[in-house]
Amino acid sequence: MTRRDRVLKALSHQQPDICPWHISFTIPAREKLSRHLGTTELDAAAGNHFAKIEAVPGDGWLEIEPDFWRDEFGVIWDRTLDKDIGNVDYHRLVLPEPDLERLEFPDPGSAARFEGHADFCRRNKDLFRVNDFGFTLFERAWTLRGMENLLIDMVERPQFVHELLDRILEWNLKIIEGVSRFEIDAILFGDDWGQQRGLIMGPEMWREFFKPRAAEEYRACHGRGMRVMIHSCGDVSSIFEDLIEIGVDMFNPFQPEVMDVLAIKKRYGGRLAFFGGMSTQITLPKAPADEVKRQTAWLIENIGAGGGYVFSPAHDVPKDVPAENIAAMIEVLQSQ
Repeated sequence: MTRRDRVLKALSHQQPDICPWHISFTIPAREKLSRHLGTTELDAAAGNHFAKIEAVPGDGWLEIEPDFWRDEFGVIWDRTLDKDIGNVDYHRLVLPEPDLERLEFPDPGSAARFEGHADFCRRNKDLFRVNDFGFTLFERAWTLRGMENLLIDMVERPQFVHELLDRILEWNLKIIEGVSRFEIDAILFGDDWGQQRGLIMGPEMWREFFKPRAAEEYRACHGRGMRVMIHSCGDVSSIFEDLIEIGVDMFNPFQPEVMDVLAIKKRYGGRLAFFGGMSTQITLPKAPADEVKRQTAWLIENIGAGGGYVFSPAHDVPKDVPAENIAAMIEVLQSQ
């Protein structure tokens, strides 16, 4: 059974020969583990089951001054602290006012955006091939407008928010269409709706602004033979029934700090697959290596039972995780 076969079987809620897994790393964690293992080929060393690619042209990110990067939408990111993504520079917002007249999006169909996809698919036939979409609806909107501004707009200027999200949706659907020309197994949509206790905007506003547009994106994926994966940090369990209704196949990151992963798997596991589950706030950074091994084995045995699960840390491994703990987790995964 190939690693791709394992993921497909898990997605079908059947028990594969072993529990599949995928581990992603922040830049500091990648550097730390590379030194520990003596290799920079960490996907191969970890035995990861996913192969990921983004539909972003080579000049999609430009460093405009030291540690300040501009993405293809014009958002400027301050990476003085967080080298992976950074923080939006609120002094230079793309939409400082609720006005779409001058808003311009990058070309969704440029050849440069997809130039590596065909070769990527050929090289990774035995892996589950994922297009990592990144910021989708809520995240794309607030990075342009600013988080606080967008949340206020949702109350005071809902028509503006609907118009902005419609513009974003139109662009997203063109990206989905472009990705579908290649042998991509799934699209991973990123849209952090949650915080440690519930949704940032609450379930009612989520259903008004985001649910119908997400449903359209997911229909577009399924209609082109691709699975739907959604990444949303935080406790969004109040909308799991909605996510199942609109066609989510796999939910990530499945944070044990904010939800009972065993109870959630028992309740929804026949209709929704999960990807994540290993604590990146407590266990990985703070527990001894033996405890990391025990927790990894527990997740494989209990959450992985019956399929519907891909093991992973609840987020990219952060910089405060000891290399020994990462290696301990990989050791248990590879010894199945």
